[in-house]
Amino acid sequence: MQYRKDRKGNELSILGYGCMRFTRNGSEIDLDKAEREVMHAIRNGVNYLDTAYVYPGSEEAVGKILAKNRCRDQINLATKLPHYLIRSVPGAEKKFQEELRRLQTDHIDYYLMHMLNDVKTWERLVSYGICDWIREKKANGEIRNIGFSYHGNSENFKALLDAYNWDFCQIQYNYLDEHSQAGREGLCYAGAKGIPVIIMEPLRGGRLVNNLPATARQRIEQSGEFASPAEMAFRWLWDQPQVTCVLSGMNSLEMVEENLRIANQARPNTFTDEQRALVEEVKQEIQKKVRVGCTGCGYCMPCPHRVDIPLTFHCYNLKYTEGRQSGMWEYLQSTAMRRETSSASQCVGCGKCERLCPQGLPIREKLKEAVRELETPKYRVIRWAVKTFHIY
Repeated sequence: MQYRKDRKGNELSILGYGCMRFTRNGSEIDLDKAEREVMHAIRNGVNYLDTAYVYPGSEEAVGKILAKNRCRDQINLATKLPHYLIRSVPGAEKKFQEELRRLQTDHIDYYLMHMLNDVKTWERLVSYGICDWIREKKANGEIRNIGFSYHGNSENFKALLDAYNWDFCQIQYNYLDEHSQAGREGLCYAGAKGIPVIIMEPLRGGRLVNNLPATARQRIEQSGEFASPAEMAFRWLWDQPQVTCVLSGMNSLEMVEENLRIANQARPNTFTDEQRALVEEVKQEIQKKVRVGCTGCGYCMPCPHRVDIPLTFHCYNLKYTEGRQSGMWEYLQSTAMRRETSSASQCVGCGKCERLCPQGLPIREKLKEAVRELETPKYRVIRWAVKTFHIY
């Protein structure tokens, strides 16, 4: 196993265990199977486990596995505060104590503000007194490191990084999201500040393995560069020294074994020109299904009416490259589940974006298409609930 250091010099395994996708029997987690998989990973050097308050049954399962095997002190445990469910510091404390009970521990090594997507949401938490609460928790050792997980664009991400002295952060990042979400720009910004970056969705929920176009899969197989699409995706990430740890939602021993093999071999700054070219070819095959030829350059931004144009087109394209649910869910969490919405329907047709677009895209027309396809009645109801009940 390879390791990379956090800000305090602690070594984190470059492969982390994402505990959201444990195998289930109906609604219940198959605890015996999860235990075999998690413990095999730990015995082979994985020392970072990630869960969250809102992952059904996950915290309890992790707590039982670690307690039974008496290995809590061998790993770094990460979980998340559902800030969108609290209205005060006592509310945060109640959720935190519940998490400690579920996880059967007296401290959290890496604690995240879950889905913290803009500065105004952070400012709301600050107004509650969250900074004093964090300071107290770090002083008494209940929280060792504080960070946030993020879905949104690079500009908002950089603003959040600058808003507080974070110990680490977590972003969605993979070769298909290189220029969307926080993207390479955000990754490098965090790296320049010395902030460790934990990566989620390295395979986009498995879609960069299971949903690849046949032409893309054939190109990888014929190249001889990588043993599998998963290896290409992981090694692309680990080639970047700013990446500290990559989470994988492993739910089979075969998956654990493959990821361990790749993690043992991966080194930063070793990608060849041929391998980079192969990644670009695979991306092009995936993007043949896209609806909008947006490169995510961001020249159209900021929109005077707060529409996140690159993100909208990214999600619109995802609906056709990876499936309806993928695009719809990312659009919902990135535009509606935040203090200031950035929905495409906020467009008033001023045309400023089109004058700035280097691709000459008919942005206003394409935004209308995206609204029709992404802002379903269900989306509008959830957006209304978020704003009405301040669920962000």
